[in-house]
Amino acid sequence: MPARNQAALDFLLTRRSRPAKLFTHPVPDRAQLEEILTAALRVPDHGKLEPWRLVVLEGPAFARLAELAEARAHDLGGDAETVAKGRGQYDLGKLAVVVISAPKAAQKVPEVEQVMSAAALCFGIVNAAEAAGWGACWLTGWPAHDPVFAAQAFGCAAGETVAGIVHIGTPPEDAPDRPRPDLGRLTTWVDQ
Repeated sequence: MPARNQAALDFLLTRRSRPAKLFTHPVPDRAQLEEILTAALRVPDHGKLEPWRLVVLEGPAFARLAELAEARAHDLGGDAETVAKGRGQYDLGKLAVVVISAPKAAQKVPEVEQVMSAAALCFGIVNAAEAAGWGACWLTGWPAHDPVFAAQAFGCAAGETVAGIVHIGTPPEDAPDRPRPDLGRLTTWVDQ
C-alpha cells in the first residue's frame, strides 16, 4: 500500500471556501506569494506546454480595474446592478492572481485539456494559499469573460481567456462552511 499523507488529506477534507469580500490585510508579501505560486505551478500541464500565464494584482491596480469595469459596463448598456457586480471584486481586492488560459496552437494536446490545465492552476493556487495559512477565493465575474475588458485589464491576446482571479488575504476566523456535494448522488461505479 502506498504511503499515506494524512496531514495533506485532512487539509483537503476540511478546507473551505471563504468569501473574498471578507478578506483583510495583511496579504502575502512577494516571497510568500512566490512560494504559493511555485507550489501551484506543479499543476499537470500536459507535455510541459505551460498553456497559461499569471498576472498579479496589487494595491492601486484594483482601483484602476474597478473604473475600467464600470466604464465597460456603461459601454455595454449595463444597469446599476451590472456596474456594481463588475466593480465588486476590484473595489474590495487586496491581492489577486489572475490566471490567463493561453492554449498553444498546433499541439498534440487538445485545447480543452490545455484550458483545464489553467483551471487546475487556479485550484492549485487556492490550495497552496490556504495551506500556507491565507484565505483564497477563486472568482471571475462578467468583466473577466468580456474580451475587451480582459484585453485592457490583463493584456489578453486573441485566443487567451481569464480562467480565474484568485484573491488571497487574511480570512475571517469564523467563515461559515457551505453544504457539500452528495458523493452518492453524483458518482457512478462501473465494475464491468
